[in-house]
Amino acid sequence: MEKGTLLIALGMGMIFLGFFLVFIGTLLSAGGEAEVEGGGVIMIGPIPIVFGTSRGATLVMVLSVVLMVLWIIGALIARRG
Repeated sequence: MEKGTLLIALGMGMIFLGFFLVFIGTLLSAGGEAEVEGGGVIMIGPIPIVFGTSRGATLVMVLSVVLMVLWIIGALIARRG
C-alpha cells in the first residue's frame, strides 16, 4: 500500500470514528438528565485556539501546546531532510 493511500485511509477512519463517537454520546445523553460540556481546539498552523465550557479545557490547552511543539519539530526535521 502506498504511503498516500494509507494516510487517506487513516484520515477517513478518524472522521468516521468522530461521527461514531458523537452518535454514541447523543444516544447516551438522550437516556435522561445529562450534563453537557463542550470544547475544542482550532489549529491554525502551529497556533492553537482553545475554547471550552469545562475544566477539561485546561487539559486540551496543554495537549494543544504539545501538538504545536511536535508540529514545529516535525517542520524543522522536514526542512533539513
